Amino acid sequence: MFRRKLQALDYPTTDGYQPDDESKFRELIVWLEDQKIRHYVVEQRTALRQTTSPTWRQALNKYLQDLELGGMVDTSTNSEISDVLLGMGIRYDYCDNVEKFSKASSDLVKAEQRQAPKIVAANPLDKLDFSSPDFISGVNTLADQLKVAKHANHLVTLEACAALVKTRYSKEAQKSGLHKQKTGNPFPFQEVDQSFDCGDYVLNHAAKILRLLFICDIRDLQTKINECIVAVQTVTANPKTDTRLGKVGF
Repeated sequence: MFRRKLQALDYPTTDGYQPDDESKFRELIVWLEDQKIRHYVVEQRTALRQTTSPTWRQALNKYLQDLELGGMVDTSTNSEISDVLLGMGIRYDYCDNVEKFSKASSDLVKAEQRQAPKIVAANPLDKLDFSSPDFISGVNTLADQLKVAKHANHLVTLEACAALVKTRYSKEAQKSGLHKQKTGNPFPFQEVDQSFDCGDYVLNHAAKILRLLFICDIRDLQTKINECIVAVQTVTANPKTDTRLGKVGF
């Protein structure tokens, strides 16, 4: 039912879309807003992007009202909402590319499809369903193994795991010794005067931690700058000259 509309919009997975699958339905709504409709500015899309939130339906209802589709709130099925928003996405896509579509014809499209190279994805990761329960469970298991705090969005948790692996377990980290657990006296950040007040005790602690992380990043940047200076000095310092080429007077 939706296959042609999904193909027209270049949706990543056009086959097998079922609006009754709640996770697939929510992914489609977020993709349409991000890529085609763009009614909200990026900052306003946060609630809509939290597809696993128990309040996502409320965010969807507000979104429909903002699109002047308030009549669909709590009365329309996922299939009906998908159909209307897909049609809206196609309309916006056409408005963004009027010249391109005005020149298009069925014969031209078929000719381009015949000439287009067929790309076969060799990367098995391209076929993964990043929203499947098995994938989410795997991310949570990995986070438990690495002792990484879990985020409500499993993709954010995966990013944190990737950052830890890169800084602690990569070949570069093994060579530089960053994989070793650092020891030392704990820093009493709770007692440090941060020279500003956020108006909340917990928020003040979070701000102190962010400041310490920023200082750590600056220290790392300074170390890399020093390494660059040393590398340049090995090339420019103590230059060798050939005195035979020297000449005094005319």
